[in-house]
Amino acid sequence: MLYPILKSAHLLFVMAWVAAVFYLPRLLINFAEAPGQHDVQARLLIMARRLYLFGHVMFGLSLLCGIGLIHFSGAGGWLHAKLTLVAVLFAYFILCYKRLQATQRGRALPSPRTLRLLNELPVFLLFAVIFLVIGKPF
Repeated sequence: MLYPILKSAHLLFVMAWVAAVFYLPRLLINFAEAPGQHDVQARLLIMARRLYLFGHVMFGLSLLCGIGLIHFSGAGGWLHAKLTLVAVLFAYFILCYKRLQATQRGRALPSPRTLRLLNELPVFLLFAVIFLVIGKPF
């Protein structure tokens, strides 16, 4: 009975965390597209801080549930690959927030076009994670 509850909770927390991973870079783009609009930029920074905290909480909860799932189902090579990709996604999430913090201290952001290209990276990583989880190729 515990396994389906853990799996459902893990999926819920992962979906919430991935939403934060997808939206935080979008806030960077919005920030870059609002030069000189200090009130808008201040609001975006507040939103980013709150989203970052939310994302960390969701990541932590999904990690705890994932550890519980490993206890039930064991691990294969696919899991190591998945966890590596998740670590890359988590690093990307942290780097996006660090970029926002640096911008708040006066450092320039890359162009909105560059930020839009970087915004697509988590989509490809997530495709790979889903492939590994569903297919368990090794």
